[in-house]
Amino acid sequence: MKFYAVKKGKKTGIFTTWDETEKLVKGYSGAQYKSFKTREEAVDYLGGEVGHGTDQKLTRKRATKKRPAKKPTKPDSFSGETIVYTDGGSRNHGNVRGGHIKASDKAAWAFLVQTKDGQFAKSDGEFGATNNRMEIMAFLEALKYLAHNHLQNSRIDVVMDSRYVLDAIQKGWLKGWRNRGWTKSDGSKLQNKELWQAVDQQLREFQLIQYHWTKGHAADAGNVFVDELLNKTMDKMGTSQAQTPQLVEKLPPIQQLVKQQKEPKKADHKIDLPKPGPKTAASVRDIENSLKQLGLFDEDDD
Repeated sequence: MKFYAVKKGKKTGIFTTWDETEKLVKGYSGAQYKSFKTREEAVDYLGGEVGHGTDQKLTRKRATKKRPAKKPTKPDSFSGETIVYTDGGSRNHGNVRGGHIKASDKAAWAFLVQTKDGQFAKSDGEFGATNNRMEIMAFLEALKYLAHNHLQNSRIDVVMDSRYVLDAIQKGWLKGWRNRGWTKSDGSKLQNKELWQAVDQQLREFQLIQYHWTKGHAADAGNVFVDELLNKTMDKMGTSQAQTPQLVEKLPPIQQLVKQQKEPKKADHKIDLPKPGPKTAASVRDIENSLKQLGLFDEDDD
C-alpha cells in the first residue's frame, strides 16, 4: 500500500489511492504532494499534521514511538565556513518502488550555497524523474558548484531532508555500491547509478563536509527556501523538456545563519576611489599605482 501526502491542494492530508489524490492536486497551482511507503513518513512530511485525508489513524505520538523526530538543524550547530541546502521534489506518484511515472510528470531540484561573501541558488527541472533522483541531483549540482568556485577545501555544512541521500553517504552504502561494481547488496540493479558514480567522484575532492538532517518544510529557513525554489521551477515548466526552465539566483541573505563579520562586498575588483583634490591627488595616485601592481585596477574601468 502507498500513502499519498498532500501538503498543498484542494484538500490536504494523507490518502491511500492515487485516483483520489490526483483529483486533489491536478490543476491546483503550486500543488505539493509526495508518496511514501509508510504512514509515518507521510505524517513526517506533513509536519505531524494529518489534515483532512481519508487515512486519519496515525497520530504524531504513534509516529514518534517508531522513529523519534529529530530537532531541526539550528544555526549554532554549524561549524563550517560554507552552508549548503539541497532539496528535490516531483509531482508524480512514482516515488516508491513499483510506482508509475509518466513522461509528462514534473520534477525539479534546487540548492542554496551561503558563504561569508553572499548567497547563490540554482534550480532546474526534469520530466519523468523520481523524487530520489532529484534529491541526488540537488546534492551533485551543489558539489559541482562548490568545486567550480574553489570552495572544496573550506569547512562545509550540508543540510537536507533526504534520509535516502544522507544514509547512502553516512551509512557507507555508497562505498559498498562502488566495491560491488555499482550493484546493491542483493545483486539487483542500483537505481540512478550514473548519478551516484558522479557523486562518488565529486566527493573525493572534499575533506571537510559535515552533514545535517532537517525536517522537511518545517522551521528551517534554508530548507523552506530550496523547496519553494524547486516548486517555482516546476510551476514554470511547460509540457516538454525543451521548455524546462533553469533558475539561477544571486540572493541577498534570507537569514543570518552564522555569526560573521560584515565585510564590504567586492564587485569584480572595481573600487571606488576618492576624487582627487588639492590635498588628495598624490595619495590617490599612490593607491592607483599599488592596485595596478596587484592587477586590481584598470585605467579603462568606469
